[in-house]
Amino acid sequence: MHRAIGKGAGKLLSTVLGEEDADRVGDRAKELHSRFYLETAELLRPFDRAPELIRTLAGRGVRVVLATSAGPDELEVLRKVLDVDDVVSAIVSGDDVDATKPDPEPVFAALERAGTAPEETVFVGDAVWDVHAATKAGVRTVSVRSGGVSAAELTEAGAVAVYDDAAALLDGLEESVLLG
Repeated sequence: MHRAIGKGAGKLLSTVLGEEDADRVGDRAKELHSRFYLETAELLRPFDRAPELIRTLAGRGVRVVLATSAGPDELEVLRKVLDVDDVVSAIVSGDDVDATKPDPEPVFAALERAGTAPEETVFVGDAVWDVHAATKAGVRTVSVRSGGVSAAELTEAGAVAVYDDAAALLDGLEESVLLG
């Protein structure tokens, strides 16, 4: 299950259950996930210094685009938890794309919203599926290990740099490709 985290819900279910069972229970599983997520939303906290990282990048002139496969209700919760709407340039949600990671469509949508070319963009993610999607779109990826994936796996997938978490990335920001 853990190895499928980071894929869109449909692809995650297909990976874990197989195509036939995912088709049979997919809508119900997504509904239950969303209900549980919303019922336990008060437990959510941003990763250590993640909002500060986003604010620092935006303050340095970086156009920050959040990209998630979350639907509207879950996205609203995530936005409240992060509390960075005032510095985010755009948001791409599950409603904005037909295909999810590892398909590059969410990355292409983020590029369009940011108004940047792939070669001048850096994607930050915590799953190998983030790296695969960004790489297919021609975008470099900086990875953080907060998703529970090893540095070796993220590097092997194509990440140009790996940090322990958002706090470590913020601490190493000056030397990172995010400002380069």
